[in-house]
Amino acid sequence: MTSKTNAGRFFEDYRLGETIRHAVPRTLSGGERALYHALYPARGALYSSDAFARSVGLPASPLDDLIVFHTVFGKTVPDISLNAVANLGYAEGRWLAPVYPGASLTAASEVIGVKQNSNGKSGVVWVRTTGTDETGRAVLDYVRWVMVRKRDTDAPAPETVIPELADAVAPERLVVPDGLDFSSYDFALAGEPHRWGDYEIGETIDHVDGVTVEEAEHMMATRLWQNTAKVHFDAGAREDGRRLIYGGHVISMARALSFNGLANAQAILALNGGAHANPCYAGTTLRAWSEVLDKAETGAPGVGALRLRLVATTGDAFVLRGADGRYLPEVLLDIDYWAAVPV
Repeated sequence: MTSKTNAGRFFEDYRLGETIRHAVPRTLSGGERALYHALYPARGALYSSDAFARSVGLPASPLDDLIVFHTVFGKTVPDISLNAVANLGYAEGRWLAPVYPGASLTAASEVIGVKQNSNGKSGVVWVRTTGTDETGRAVLDYVRWVMVRKRDTDAPAPETVIPELADAVAPERLVVPDGLDFSSYDFALAGEPHRWGDYEIGETIDHVDGVTVEEAEHMMATRLWQNTAKVHFDAGAREDGRRLIYGGHVISMARALSFNGLANAQAILALNGGAHANPCYAGTTLRAWSEVLDKAETGAPGVGALRLRLVATTGDAFVLRGADGRYLPEVLLDIDYWAAVPV
């Protein structure tokens, strides 16, 4: 009997410097937008209205930044994280161009680091992933690192290479969408009056609202993004018999909740870093809070950038780590990103 099926890559299958082209291009449409806004309480004006988008210099409403992220991420799963133990973090992510309905996205990843764990049963793989549209234009790139099981525990450990990654994307490397102009920004339509200058470094914002994650919506989301990671689908993939909620689902939920207090943080420009601090399961009620980490000017008219920490938690706001420096068990997500805000 011959087998034509693919069991996915294991740690020993990765080679430093190789580029992996990911299968199945995806043409995005208004359907993805409708489903995204059904799954998450997303209310950003830029992503809800063509008329609003035109009023700030864009030809139409682009697809939500995280639709693009989830689509590109989903392409990588069969080759990068099908046999993952955990997705560990992100760095150096940049949204390079807006994506509109009708675009077809593909993805490729370069292996930039490998390190076998001391137990000899798994290792960490670092990849830089780039998403491109049908014209070959890059629309997104980011680094992530994943802990992946070994197929053969006796396979020799590769030479350890850990990439040097920036703590944050430098403001001068932020890409503001061509034409974006917040000079005539309509704060009433956007939902809040708060400008870039109203936020202070060190300020914290409790986003107040909460939402309970349901099994059905999580499963719908992972199918929507064609994310085939076993731990999200197969209840037998983990010893506890529980399906993990896709970490991107938590990111989108927290980002949507942050509207209350950050309604004018319209476009995500960069993902500086991030950690899925603890697992999330169906039935969990998420809340979110933010901290302003930095501010920067941009070259676009009326557009400033805020560097924000976004935390998803099941506990109290503004509580992150214990005395030992570790994330508290109620903290599910801690991400650091730049957003475009009207000045």
